[in-house]
Amino acid sequence: MRRSWIEHCLNSMRASTVPVTAIVIDNGSTDGTREYVPQHYPDVVWLPQDKNLGFGQANNIGLRYALEHNADYVLLLNQDATVRPDTLSLLLAESDGRSLLSPLHLNGDGNDFDVNFRRFTLEAAPALPRGVKECRNLKGHYPIGEVCAACWLMPATLIREIGGFNPLFLQYGEDNNYYDRMVYHHFNVLLVPAAEMHHDRQIHGNAEAYNHKLFHRILLTIACNINKSFSQCAREMLWYLRQCYTKHLFKGAYIPGQFLYELLWLTAHVSKINKSRQTERQAGCHWIYS
Repeated sequence: MRRSWIEHCLNSMRASTVPVTAIVIDNGSTDGTREYVPQHYPDVVWLPQDKNLGFGQANNIGLRYALEHNADYVLLLNQDATVRPDTLSLLLAESDGRSLLSPLHLNGDGNDFDVNFRRFTLEAAPALPRGVKECRNLKGHYPIGEVCAACWLMPATLIREIGGFNPLFLQYGEDNNYYDRMVYHHFNVLLVPAAEMHHDRQIHGNAEAYNHKLFHRILLTIACNINKSFSQCAREMLWYLRQCYTKHLFKGAYIPGQFLYELLWLTAHVSKINKSRQTERQAGCHWIYS
């Protein structure tokens, strides 16, 4: 949690035209957030943790609270993100009660796309225009592929059938894995361009934290992908190794010898990965109540 962000995030929730119950999970912060939020936002459901559980497991706590209190939808929202007052109403108006919905992901100033939204989501959706203004003027919803979990509107139906985030992932990669599971279970992702979210990471994000164990996360994501066989996963991991050597993939996040270390790690955890793959192939509220 970052106290410098949380006020903007929670204020945007308060301004929503759709009333919300904000649930804040604090991952053992030490910057004063633990005192600040309960004092200034007494209406927030405050769930502090004694240690950093990582993105996925902290969100699973919030998902469990929401389901136990009969929520129809859950909005995942990063602490470094804000939404417009009409964002939720625009998303809900396009919901089919089953698909995951996403607004436009813009940068902190709202004058350009979030860098990863442009790179991984927009570039993979050729039917969408490439300008922010043109996208904002679009009506309705558009099927897309992966989109960062910094702002997801999740129907309870989706959560109950797929579950929460896989505990094998500590920080980053959880949303990639979740999307793979959505594909396997035939759930869609819908972009609602008229709705928007501002993600402040381009200015204040921690690139070093993102790059930490990036190669590990990519290999783990591949190994856990239930849409592919183990042999297909192995071939893809070898492809990434060749890219590291020939094209310097990951820009410093990979060091020589790391591939052998990661293979040893994956081998040591193969039973957990195999159990994870079996669990993910079954419908159910996995990892929410465990």
